[in-house]
Amino acid sequence: MLCKRLTNARFLTMDPDHPVAHDLGILRGRIAGLDAAVTSRHAREVIDLQGATVLPGFIDAHVHLAWTGLKEDTPSIAGRTRVDDVLAVVAAAAARERTPGSWLHIAGYDQRALGRHLTAAELDTVSRGHKVYVLHDSGHGCVVNSAVLDLLPPGTPHENGFLAEGAMGAARALRLPYSQRELAEAIGRAARTCLAEGVTACAEAGIGGTLFGHSPVELGAYQLARDEGLLPLRVQLMVAAERLRPVAAHEDDGFPRALDLGLRTGFGDDWLSVGALKVYTDGGMMARTAALSRPYEGLGHAGQLQDDPDTLTDLIVDGHLAGWQLAVHAIGDRAADLALDALERAQRLRPRPTARHRIEHAGLIRPDQLPRFARLGVSAVVQPTFLHSFGDDYAAIMGEERAPWLYRGRAFLDHGIPLVGSSDRPVTDGAPLRAVQFMVERASGTGRVIGPAEGITVEEALHAYTVAGARACHWEDTLGTLTPGKRADLVVLGDDPRRVDTSRIGDIEVVTTYVEGAETALRDS
Repeated sequence: MLCKRLTNARFLTMDPDHPVAHDLGILRGRIAGLDAAVTSRHAREVIDLQGATVLPGFIDAHVHLAWTGLKEDTPSIAGRTRVDDVLAVVAAAAARERTPGSWLHIAGYDQRALGRHLTAAELDTVSRGHKVYVLHDSGHGCVVNSAVLDLLPPGTPHENGFLAEGAMGAARALRLPYSQRELAEAIGRAARTCLAEGVTACAEAGIGGTLFGHSPVELGAYQLARDEGLLPLRVQLMVAAERLRPVAAHEDDGFPRALDLGLRTGFGDDWLSVGALKVYTDGGMMARTAALSRPYEGLGHAGQLQDDPDTLTDLIVDGHLAGWQLAVHAIGDRAADLALDALERAQRLRPRPTARHRIEHAGLIRPDQLPRFARLGVSAVVQPTFLHSFGDDYAAIMGEERAPWLYRGRAFLDHGIPLVGSSDRPVTDGAPLRAVQFMVERASGTGRVIGPAEGITVEEALHAYTVAGARACHWEDTLGTLTPGKRADLVVLGDDPRRVDTSRIGDIEVVTTYVEGAETALRDS
């Protein structure tokens, strides 16, 4: 007997052996069969979906859940275009904080909206003796006041209080870690938002690190969230590569650095597991720290690598030798060169053709780099919504020749490179359907089309958020298609993304989601 039979729907299975179905059976949290295989079987519950379209639950292969949840509960200056208005938000937060010398965290900072960076001196005028930390929306920079600057190690580089990359990490390290309880609740808030947008599984893109970590015991916060029912979707955790340390393992093991006890990719279960090792090679385009092979248009620099190239290369190689899948953050083309060189060296030292290494973002990829991606079997984990949110700015700072290379689609697919969709939530909008729309039309918020030749089909975009996402996370045996035997993770839509005008895809209603065959509450009560 089936637990449930879903009927009267258009099931887009993403499985070429049975691409469209009209009935789907669920038994013990898994898909029991499709169409004739289930229509004659008795079910405890038959649910009429009234002509809806159903897809495998979307997989967001690069997201920051804890940061998303914390940001939702942090004072924000997003949308302010005047320095005085920004300072008014900081002043209000300072007035609410009664403990002298406390930390004030402010979200939503983007210097482009103001036309310049805030300064420490300006923050000093409204801080009331508190330590002010204003996080850049990219996550790759911050502005702090003098109370924070005074605590930093001598010589920490900054520009009137603006700290980028490693210098930002030094400021973050001054603050006491968040508690596991705070993080678990933040993770739960973000997870419910993901569910509301049809995401049933995701990869948390870096825990325990200087840049994006929130606690040295951050993995425990995810365990707490799961134990207390705050984790309603599947999560794979990328571990920051800086957590590796030298180990005196047996020489036959062949690796010089590892996480404690040799923990690596694959540990865990279908709900919570350890994923890739996250390696940062450069910064971000918003903060102008993505590492390029030639300067940004109108600027006298080409961004920066996170560390000495040899040090980064050794870290990537050591992670590969220790058995990890690698998720290498590389936004600029210079950073991608370094990543590809290191991955090639790693595979030469110890061939692991099934490693499925990934390059996260792949924001600017030159034509000559595409064959190397393909030859190495590296996936490109892109964020299509960046084009909509930041495309005008990115195109301007890249210039006419390079703008079409931004967040590619078609070129990756034509070279046989796995194209994986993701959001980088909360840097920008995380809704997969809107990202699917932008992968097809490649239009910025103002309607400017950026690299039209890189547009892909709706079917290919849906594949990036289902089949390709599952494969990138080593979940293809259980997720990514509506195939008998796989987990019954589904998203029910109010319309078929393939049949509506492209401009309407992002507005399609997410009616409900099913995780492990159970219908989930999409919104907070």
